Amino acid sequence: MAVEETRVLPAPVLEKVLESYVDKLPGMMGKPIDTDAYKPGVPDRNKLLTDAYDAAGGLGSLVGPDAYKSFMSPYQNEVMDATLSEFDRQQAIGQTGLRDQAISAGAYGGGREGVMQAQYMNQGAMNRANLQAQLLNQGFTQANQLASQDLMNRQGLGNYMTALGKDKLGYDTAKYDAGIMAAREKEYEPFTRMGLIGNMLASINPGAFGSTTVGYQPGAAPASPMASWLGGAAGAGGVLGKLGIFG
Repeated sequence: MAVEETRVLPAPVLEKVLESYVDKLPGMMGKPIDTDAYKPGVPDRNKLLTDAYDAAGGLGSLVGPDAYKSFMSPYQNEVMDATLSEFDRQQAIGQTGLRDQAISAGAYGGGREGVMQAQYMNQGAMNRANLQAQLLNQGFTQANQLASQDLMNRQGLGNYMTALGKDKLGYDTAKYDAGIMAAREKEYEPFTRMGLIGNMLASINPGAFGSTTVGYQPGAAPASPMASWLGGAAGAGGVLGKLGIFG
């Protein structure tokens, strides 16, 4: 029984494109994708943030009972020393005056002069202690105010640096992410291109280009030697029979 097979061949221009497309697929199928080329990550902390964090670690010296000491200037100590020296000088002058008065009154070395000297010295010591405490309190108050103001200034500067650092970190992160996306697109570009071409080829209307229809009918199978002999014998018998050789 004869078998007919009909094939619809694409137009030559499409056939070349399809062959070229299919030839490229095995090489791409065996090529691994380098995922390290677009591995996610986080940008390093920029200098503004690093400086802000480092500065925050040093704020401990600006709080607590000893915070004022760094702001006690030598000038304040010199003023206090000079003031106390002047007080001592005036105290000595007063003591000399008491002695002179006692001498003039003929009471020098007596009990009364001794009591007056003792009272004068005690009062002077008390006045000197009060003056020193007042000077120290003024220096402490001023130094403490300066320490507090410096702490506020540093905190404000730290907040400003942190805000700028975060803005820059956001920009660096966006830039880093864009680089990751670009690296990924570059790595996938051959596959993306082949996918787009494949979609275009699949969307082409078969009727857009002329095609060729080829009919094929297989030939009859050659006869076997036995069939040929039987056929020949049958033919010969018929002819010889007609000639009266076989009766």
